[in-house]
Amino acid sequence: MKNKIIIFNPRSANAKHRIPNSILQVGASIYGQFDFAFVDGNLEKDPWRKISSYFKTGEYKYFCSTVMPGPQLRQAIPFTKKIKEEFPGTITIWGGYFASNQYKVSIEAPYVDYIVNGPGDVTFPELLKTLESNKLEALPNIMNLIYQDKDGVIMRTKKEKLLDQDTLPQLPYTHLNSFYNLESYLSKTFLGQKTFSYHSSLGCPFTCSFCAVVPIYEGRWKAKSAQTVYNDVKYFKDNYGIDAIEFHDNNFFTSRKRVVEFSELIKDDDITWWGEGRIDTINKYSDEDLELMKDAGCKMIFLGAETGNDEILKQMNKGGTQTGQGIKDFAARLYPIGIIPEFSFVLGMPADTPEQVMKQIEWDINFIKEIKEINPDAEIIIYLYSPVATEGSELYEQIQKAGFSFPKQLDDWLDPAWENFDLRKNPLTPWLTPKMVDRIMNFETVLNGYYPTASDFRIKGFKKKVLRSISRLRYKTGIYKYPYEIKVLHKIWKYRQPEIQGFYSE
Repeated sequence: MKNKIIIFNPRSANAKHRIPNSILQVGASIYGQFDFAFVDGNLEKDPWRKISSYFKTGEYKYFCSTVMPGPQLRQAIPFTKKIKEEFPGTITIWGGYFASNQYKVSIEAPYVDYIVNGPGDVTFPELLKTLESNKLEALPNIMNLIYQDKDGVIMRTKKEKLLDQDTLPQLPYTHLNSFYNLESYLSKTFLGQKTFSYHSSLGCPFTCSFCAVVPIYEGRWKAKSAQTVYNDVKYFKDNYGIDAIEFHDNNFFTSRKRVVEFSELIKDDDITWWGEGRIDTINKYSDEDLELMKDAGCKMIFLGAETGNDEILKQMNKGGTQTGQGIKDFAARLYPIGIIPEFSFVLGMPADTPEQVMKQIEWDINFIKEIKEINPDAEIIIYLYSPVATEGSELYEQIQKAGFSFPKQLDDWLDPAWENFDLRKNPLTPWLTPKMVDRIMNFETVLNGYYPTASDFRIKGFKKKVLRSISRLRYKTGIYKYPYEIKVLHKIWKYRQPEIQGFYSE
C-alpha cells in the first residue's frame, strides 16, 4: 500500500500526557477504511524521527495534523514544511482551532494542502476517497473543507450540521494502544490517581466574541447521551482502573437533564470529575442538582466569569444572563456545597482611552478579591485579552481600528511572542501598555502566592504556608509591583499554572 496516513498530535505542553481525543476522533472516522498510524508529540522524544521513518518506507502518502494555537505550532509548522521538502509527493491536511480560525494564513502556506474546518467525521474520509480516486472536481461538494483551487483561490465549502454524537463510531482506543500504552495517558492529578480525559460534546450554544470556538461551531452544540458517556467511562474504570475524569467539552453543562442523568449513573463509582460550563446556565440548577453532582464526584467546574463589569460583558457579547452580581451569587452558592468554582477572567479589553483600560483592569482586580472573600476556595484563572479572528463581529472591528493585526505569513506564528499570545499571556495589542500588563501579571503572581491553586497538589503544607505568609502584605495592601520573592519560590517549586499547561500531573 502506498496510501497510508500519519495522524499527528503535536506537543501541546511540557509533561502533558492527556489522551489525544482530537486525533482519536480523526482516526475513528477512517478506522477500517484506511491504514493509519498515530504519532503523539507529547510522548515521542523525537517525533520527527518517528514521522520520517514512516515516510521512508514509501508506504505513506498523507500527513494529517491537529493544530491548536500556541505550543503545538512549534512542531506542526516546521514538521509539515519539512515533510513537503523531503517527501514532495505527500499530501498534508490540517485540522483544529488554529487551522480553522487562521485559515487564510494556513492554506496560503505552500506546505498545507487542505484544512478540515471543524468536525471531520464525514469530511476527512470523504476527502481521502476523493483524492484517492483523483476526482478533484468533487472537492466543492465536501462540507467543512478549505483548500485552494487550481487558480489559487481559497475555497471554503458549506458547513455541515453537527451530527448525532451517539451515532458516531467508537474511538479506536485499541488502535492507539498499539502505538502508545494507554496507561501512560492516565496521570495522577489533584482529581485522582488515574485521570482520564474525555470529550462528551461538541460546540457551545453561545457566541461570545472573544472565543475561538464560535467561528467553528457558530452557536451550535451536540452531545453524547449520558448513558453513552457513562458506558465509555465504565469501560475505562473496569479495564484501566480510572478514578478521575477531565471533561474537555467546550460546555459540558449545557443540558441540565443530561448532567443530572450522568450524575445518577456515576454516583456509586467513586470517580471524581471536572468540566467546563457557564455560570448563568448552572446557576439555574437546583441546590439538589448541585448536591447530586457533588455526591457523584464533581470536584471543580471551570467557569468563564470573564469580568465583573456588566458593560464589559456586553462588549464581549457574552450572551445569556450573566452579570457581576450573578458571579458573586454563584460563588456563594457553591461554597457550602463544596464544588470548587474555577473562574476565568479576561483582562485588558480595548477601550477608547488608556485611562478607561486601566480603570477596567483595576475594577476586575478588586472584583476578583471580592470573589475570594465570598468563596476562599474559588480558583482564579487570569488571561490577557487576545483577539480571535471572528471577522464581522463588532469587537473584531474595534480591535482592527485600534491597530491590531495577525501575522501574514504562517512561519511568523513561530515567534515566541505569538505563542504567548495564544496562551493569553502576551497580548501584542496596541491599547495595553507595559505598565498595564505589569499590573495584571504582578497581581496574578501575588494572587497565586496568597491563594496557590489546588490543582498543583505539590504546593501544600509548609510550602503553602510560606507562600501565603510572604504574599499576605502585598495582597492586603495592593502593592503588587516587583513580587520577586514570590516568583523565586514559584520557580524553585516549579509552580504550575493550570491555564498554561493544565493540571499538574505525574
